[in-house]
Amino acid sequence: MTLQAMVNEAASLYPDRKAIWFDECNGKPPTFYTYATVVKIAVELTAFLQKHCDHRGKCEIGLYCYPGINLPSWILGILQVPAAYSPVDPDVSPILTTYFMKKCNLQYILVENDKINKFKISHEGWFYHSSSAIEHIGLTLFQISWSNADTGSQLANVKSKYEPFKAMGNLQPRYIVCPDQLEVKTSERGYMDVGQKYSLAYVLHTSGTTGIPKIVRVPHKCIVPNIQHLKSIFEITQDDMLFLASPLTFDPSVVELFIALTSGASLLIVPNTIKMMPVKLSAALFHQHHVTVLQSTPTLLRRFGAHIIKSTVLSANTSLRVLALGGEAFPVLNLLKSWKHKENKTSIFNLYGITEVSSWATCYKIPEEVFSADFRSDSPVPLGSPLLGTAVEVRDTSGSAVLEGEGQIFIGGEERICFLDDEITVPSGTMRGTGDFVRVQDAKMVFLGRKDNQIKRHGKRFNMEYLQQTAEDLCQVEACAVTWYQQEKLILFVVPKDNFEERETFKELQKRLPTHAIPDELVLIEALPLTSHGKVDMSELNKIYHNHLNSRRRDSKLSGAEKLWERLQYLWKSVLGLLDDSTEISKDSVFLYSGGDSLKALRFYEEIEVLVGRAVPGLLEVILSCSVEEVYTHILKTLFPSEDHLMNCDNVVKRKLSEDNGEEFCGKYVKLKSEQSFEVAPGLISFIALSRGNRLFSMNSSKSFPQPNDTVQVGMERRQQPSFLHLLSPSVRKSQEQEYGMEKSRSLPVTNKANKIDAFSVHPSFAECSSGTMAELALCIRWKSNTRRCVDASPLVIIPFTDEVSASVYVGSHSHTMQAIDLDLGEIKWERNLGDRIESSACVSKCGNFIVVEKSLYMEDPL
Repeated sequence: MTLQAMVNEAASLYPDRKAIWFDECNGKPPTFYTYATVVKIAVELTAFLQKHCDHRGKCEIGLYCYPGINLPSWILGILQVPAAYSPVDPDVSPILTTYFMKKCNLQYILVENDKINKFKISHEGWFYHSSSAIEHIGLTLFQISWSNADTGSQLANVKSKYEPFKAMGNLQPRYIVCPDQLEVKTSERGYMDVGQKYSLAYVLHTSGTTGIPKIVRVPHKCIVPNIQHLKSIFEITQDDMLFLASPLTFDPSVVELFIALTSGASLLIVPNTIKMMPVKLSAALFHQHHVTVLQSTPTLLRRFGAHIIKSTVLSANTSLRVLALGGEAFPVLNLLKSWKHKENKTSIFNLYGITEVSSWATCYKIPEEVFSADFRSDSPVPLGSPLLGTAVEVRDTSGSAVLEGEGQIFIGGEERICFLDDEITVPSGTMRGTGDFVRVQDAKMVFLGRKDNQIKRHGKRFNMEYLQQTAEDLCQVEACAVTWYQQEKLILFVVPKDNFEERETFKELQKRLPTHAIPDELVLIEALPLTSHGKVDMSELNKIYHNHLNSRRRDSKLSGAEKLWERLQYLWKSVLGLLDDSTEISKDSVFLYSGGDSLKALRFYEEIEVLVGRAVPGLLEVILSCSVEEVYTHILKTLFPSEDHLMNCDNVVKRKLSEDNGEEFCGKYVKLKSEQSFEVAPGLISFIALSRGNRLFSMNSSKSFPQPNDTVQVGMERRQQPSFLHLLSPSVRKSQEQEYGMEKSRSLPVTNKANKIDAFSVHPSFAECSSGTMAELALCIRWKSNTRRCVDASPLVIIPFTDEVSASVYVGSHSHTMQAIDLDLGEIKWERNLGDRIESSACVSKCGNFIVVEKSLYMEDPL
């Protein structure tokens, strides 16, 4: 059975029924075609294509157009050639569409007549073409002859364009199944061949939002079971009106189109611009055309807004009989209940599937009792049962079936086979990994999230959908989305309701979420940006946050030290949830004693760096162990690096910068009078700490910290290439000075591409050589220590200023152990088992008596 055969059968039964409605929503009456008219136009197009195309064997014809009254006839006309239709979106980047056409090796493409200039301009220089027009149908056929130009290098831009993390993307590459990685159950039917005559129905590409776009070729026998089964589940009749909500490049559009036209029902089509206007769209769908079946992504539904959903879409007297949501995680039940009127009779379904196995794989109908007033359940919505001809399995990382527990979904079936990219043959029974993880409980699958949405934060793994579902369950949140910005910050974007308060929202999230799942920042937006497929556009959200950061930096320029103290107090209260307290923060307040913890300290640290517009070395350690006054003076020392002493906040310098000369606080060195200095308390040892990123901290010493000679000024920040000699303990320093003379003959010169000398070396004296001197590099192993498992974090090095105590290296590993190792000898001073994997660097307390790693604190004198 083919799609076109099913449509022709319905047309023979209902020739005079209205098949297509097209409404421009501009005040003019909508136009319509009967089934007889749809088929008539399709037959004319088929004859034209058969005359002008070499359609022997496998044939694919592109379709470059916007949705309109003729769209179903055009698709039907291509299918009857017989050929597969390949939708090309005029609004998509020409680089991507050319990549798609070239990858498919399209020889023909039908272009809507009023889009010809756009098509030629967008693809000028990519290929040579000739055309033939069929005016009264509104199309022009272009025969493509790919030029001899090096399209390969041009098309390679697609890979770099869709490379994850290239700009500000936050998603991992989408789980891609290569032919040699397929899970196969070979059956007696053997293989499916992409070259089989007239077997393909359509060809499209994945969106490319989570990786390089994939070409997907779909046979009739793969998609037809979807149409047949969903017609039965939704109980479609000739009296139904369906809406073409999805773009042609998104495969749910095939379901919407052919469920309607194979049932004698009507299909409503509106221009793309109307889909972005919630008020106009809802009026067209539910007041003018009385749509009865709506298939949509949850994000597209949310675009209506809670008011329209309650008053129109899911009201007591709505025309909507079936609402099927798919393509994204299903909304939480409490949110759905808040949308649905108690007298509403709409049946709501959860659909799940992947483009690589032609649209939908499972379906679940939400029970009516869920929406009753006395029903209480926070349980997530299951994915439901497999559709006709579809096999669904859950497997663990070893490939074993999961009957209870968590695993990845695999989808396939004897004939549910599509051809990806360059695949020519695929074994029947092939099961494709989805990259989606579920929990199986009582034979039901509950969606947990995508593999690429799993992140590791503060040593804990979790899925970002968990935060999103928790946030959208809050009464003050209209809609939300989550991104992992540059793999560093967890950002929650919120479309707020009228009663929204940021502090209250954070408090609610803290009650419901573990600490590692609480967002770093909450950003308010007017509406969620959508892709052409109606899903949340993550790349656009990252751009929004990037602009938000830049705006904050511009708005937070400091006008003086007094302003810094004020802003520091505000951030302190904000992070600790004390904004309701009008009293000023005591200068002796310590962050951890004021209700803070390590995660809040991280947030405080990041907020300060945004405030001052630059990195503040050693700030986190100061926040964790010192008073707010010391935090303040530490920041001032970074802003005024030429000042030797710190500043007392009791005597804040009030300095107004001249507006005429454009001075900025963080870009000038201001001379301040010192009010205090560090003194060594009795019993304490002065030392230097060297931590991640070669950050150096001098503790318990009034000595000025040794500055290397090779300090350079870059913009407004000081960048250093430090000499390491003064950091070594006295015994090692002496040893290194002796070794240098012996090793010099074996050292290798290092030059850069511009034939300039790179001034760096493990031999300390060469770090200070002039730019005209040859730098040398020699590496040798001084000692080793067995940590028994892998080490994820940088070691911490503590070097005392005295010969009486040896220097130490502190390193933790996945073996649960923390080691203190003598820097000179490589001998283990002590070792402690902390009961769990250690994945962070250690830090040292100001007094030098404590080593802290994550939340494990043990008393052991490191010095």
